[in-house]
Amino acid sequence: MNNLVRVIGPSMSPTLKTGDVVWVDYERPPAPRDVVLVRWPSRPAQLSVKRAVRAEGDGWHVEGDNPFGSTDSRELGPALVLGVIRFRLWPRPRRLA
Repeated sequence: MNNLVRVIGPSMSPTLKTGDVVWVDYERPPAPRDVVLVRWPSRPAQLSVKRAVRAEGDGWHVEGDNPFGSTDSRELGPALVLGVIRFRLWPRPRRLA
């Protein structure tokens, strides 16, 4: 998988916005409050960027920072965390985790 991911959608606003480019660490295990790249068992072709809340069964309960613009574990159940997003590289570089 590519370490660079472009964010699409409002679910992580104000932390991340559409067009932001982030760097994903696929080796780092997730912890609560990390911003993570996930895949949903019910939507295997879809990748999402969410905030890890807690480990739940074989996955993680994750939520978007924007509760009014996020489809997340509240609707889809636990997600499989693929990696932890460590940095936003563009447009304003900063560390996230």
